[in-house]
Amino acid sequence: MTTPSSVAQGADYLAPVNTQTWVNGRHNVRCVKVIQESWDVRTFCFMAQQPVMFFFKPGQFVTLELEIDGKQVMRSYTISSSPSVPYSFSITVKRAPGGLVSNWLHDNMTEGDELAVHGPVGNFNCIDFPSDKVLLLSGGVGITPVMSMARWWFDTNAEVDMVFIHSARTPRDLVYARELDHMASRVNNFNLNLIVERVENGQAWHGYRGYLDAIKLEMIAPDFMEREVFCCGPTPYMSAVKKLLQEKGFDMSRYHEEAFGPTPADIKEEAIENAEVAQEAADALTSEDMLRVEVINKGMNMSVQVAPGETLHTAAAKLNLHIPKACGMGICGTCKVLVKEGETQMEANGGITEEDVAAGYVLSCCTVAKTDVVIEY
Repeated sequence: MTTPSSVAQGADYLAPVNTQTWVNGRHNVRCVKVIQESWDVRTFCFMAQQPVMFFFKPGQFVTLELEIDGKQVMRSYTISSSPSVPYSFSITVKRAPGGLVSNWLHDNMTEGDELAVHGPVGNFNCIDFPSDKVLLLSGGVGITPVMSMARWWFDTNAEVDMVFIHSARTPRDLVYARELDHMASRVNNFNLNLIVERVENGQAWHGYRGYLDAIKLEMIAPDFMEREVFCCGPTPYMSAVKKLLQEKGFDMSRYHEEAFGPTPADIKEEAIENAEVAQEAADALTSEDMLRVEVINKGMNMSVQVAPGETLHTAAAKLNLHIPKACGMGICGTCKVLVKEGETQMEANGGITEEDVAAGYVLSCCTVAKTDVVIEY
């Protein structure tokens, strides 16, 4: 039974004067709900201990900071919910064979568990590329960012003509099927189309079968050339979509896809190659050519010499200091540090805000020293 005191307490909790607004950075959150979306996909819903309005651009992502088997692990996931439901946010995760983080989340994350997240960040979003006609393409769990976009437009009664095409392996692999049907039944500007690769014994299916191809695309969205396209899914899926559109002469400046960057194996191989190149370059340098990077961490000051072109993240690693990072490409925003002295050059890819840059922050994975510098994290 709801009492007047509990109602008042809830009203005070959500009062604007007590509510903070989400900004890019590190935040502690609590899991408040776990939803089984399909046989191998779950949605995890999070809130802050103190009320926070989780405003973000639909399509952006967060990076989870976890401890698995005693080691810190960072992993980025698209926000699947919409900022139109502002007091919480959700991620939707597919259990992957051998997947360290996805399996850990499915097996361990329960209501009440707390963790830290970094974000929100990401250039792949529908706010920065506004259009009154869009084509949303997704494969598998790549549905999450375009679902966030569709939920946003649906909840805000936006006058956006949406064509939604989602591909899955089988009917039981479809995610958000009931919600998608509900959205399509409520508004006439949401054209839903589902494609399954195959239908297994005992499964009823009356939709498209096979793969998205030129024939299906022209049947579903004959005006696709006039639309802004947002695409997310496995790499082969996105490659096939890009090839299809390019062959049709689509203006690829209106094509946007989600990609967190190379796989961990690719990052490791690239890091090894970069380290070898940097060492060869350093061997050819004199002491006058080297730059000094001083790192302040937990009240301790340590310094190291680096060659021109080496990142601040590499400098910290030489001091056995681990600056957390997830993407290694300036996308996720996890490796943000404060430059207290000196000049640097950053090549970020959307992982940091203009306000943070103005305050002196940089992303260590994609920032090099131009002079001797002092950083803090």
